[in-house]
Amino acid sequence: MNKFILIGVATATLASARAQDAAPKPSASSDVESLREEVHALTETVKALQQQVKDQQAAIDKTNGSAPSSSPQNGGTPSVASTSTEGRDGARPSESPAASPAAHFATEDSSVVSSTTSAPAGSPGASVNANGTATSESFPTTDTSVVSSAPETISSTGAGASLTQPISIGGGKNYMNISFDGLFTLAGSSARDLDHIEVGDHDPQQRGFNARNLELALAGAVDPYFEGFANIVFKLDNDNQTEVEVEEAFLQTTSLPFNLQLKAGQFFSAFGRINPTHPHTWDFADAPLVHGLLLGPDGLRGVGAQISWIVPVPWYSQLILGVQNGRGGTGFSFRNPGDNGMFFDRRTTDRELRGLQDFVWVPRWENSVDLSPTQVVLGGVSGAFGSNETGANSRTQIYGADFLYKWKSANAEGGFPFVKWQTEFMYRRFEAGRGIDESFPVAETFHDWGLYSQVLWGFKKGWVAGIRGDYVDMEDSRFTDDLDRQSRSRISANLTWYPTEFSKIRLQYNHDFLYENFFLADRDADSIFLQFEFILGAHGAHKF
Repeated sequence: MNKFILIGVATATLASARAQDAAPKPSASSDVESLREEVHALTETVKALQQQVKDQQAAIDKTNGSAPSSSPQNGGTPSVASTSTEGRDGARPSESPAASPAAHFATEDSSVVSSTTSAPAGSPGASVNANGTATSESFPTTDTSVVSSAPETISSTGAGASLTQPISIGGGKNYMNISFDGLFTLAGSSARDLDHIEVGDHDPQQRGFNARNLELALAGAVDPYFEGFANIVFKLDNDNQTEVEVEEAFLQTTSLPFNLQLKAGQFFSAFGRINPTHPHTWDFADAPLVHGLLLGPDGLRGVGAQISWIVPVPWYSQLILGVQNGRGGTGFSFRNPGDNGMFFDRRTTDRELRGLQDFVWVPRWENSVDLSPTQVVLGGVSGAFGSNETGANSRTQIYGADFLYKWKSANAEGGFPFVKWQTEFMYRRFEAGRGIDESFPVAETFHDWGLYSQVLWGFKKGWVAGIRGDYVDMEDSRFTDDLDRQSRSRISANLTWYPTEFSKIRLQYNHDFLYENFFLADRDADSIFLQFEFILGAHGAHKF
């Protein structure tokens, strides 16, 4: 404001001088020449002031503009061998981690990937939104089975880092990225009790139409130090009543030193390959048997914290340690009160937390190595240890091992063709006590184990065929007639078509065989599913 007053004063002075020059004056030439020199000096002063104001205004405009800044980096997301990862964007094999060990890319395994390769945050091709979150100009990605050019691991889970194409809300500023994913299934089965044949809570539960996973995903940068994620899931039960669950809601650090990352909130445990992912990212329409029967219908998740560390070695290697309450149905093999206070026929104690021994501790170690420019392998071992509610001092131990092999053609078009083989094994030692007040006649220790193995073949752009085999061995008991303690196997085959990055249609056939035990007769069941999915908004690929 002072600058504009100064300009006005100078202009007024100049006008006055010119007026005096125009008025009748003495004829002395020296006076006229002196006046002209003064007018010329004032004119030059005004021009200088005007130029100074223009320069200062340009500086102010430049200062008020939002200059791009480095986006929060996912300090716990590893750099993984990713030469065989592929997407529907025609992503090229990336360099081996041995060649660039310092790079930390978000990892994902998605069957529908952006049409252009996303640039990592902080790279020349990345842009930054109003929150300081790195974005790219690529399309959002949805499901699993084909990977984008990012590496493959399960270092961290959630809605995905740096979601693309954010929706602008809040007066034009991007406070968060938001999306909705609808997953529906039309089911037919020879079994009337399809809710028993299918072991996952998000699997088809009845003949006819099912809507078991309608997901609202939110994600964004909280500040320069944290980013937040939330996944709210809506389900329709067999009576078409709506159920709501907070599947995940957590924050994680973005800039810790020494390759460390912290996570806190409600989240899936980093156990194996299937557990940390959401149902719409699975390669099949239902959960593997071993996952639903040992970790639980909703998977192993809960409120807690997790720390991860990328080991500084030439290949990708990461150590993870999580701790959660492990209470309720999402802590199925741990502090789970069961249905109507019963679990494995024991009346559960349903006690409050007594100390560190009642938490569920979940360690994991995973490694990835490039075999060639078109092949990658990833292996991991996991554990889950805590108390259970069938006795005062009953404990549960679960061990897991997983393996992934992936090949992608060097001449791939949009990530096709590719082959992916994935296998996961679990063993559970469950100490079944005598229940509350020692009311059950005996205490037992169950040694249960199982595995699944699946192969996916992306034979043509947008088309993927898959086959999966499952087996679970549940230790027989003369005292426990729980239906979940029946050994079983399954063979599944499916064909999936991805019309675009935002939809999919899947046809799947299952043959289940349930084996005889002390209480239950053997039987088999045939089921067929037609699954369809659509996605609205900016839903980044889930980390894998």
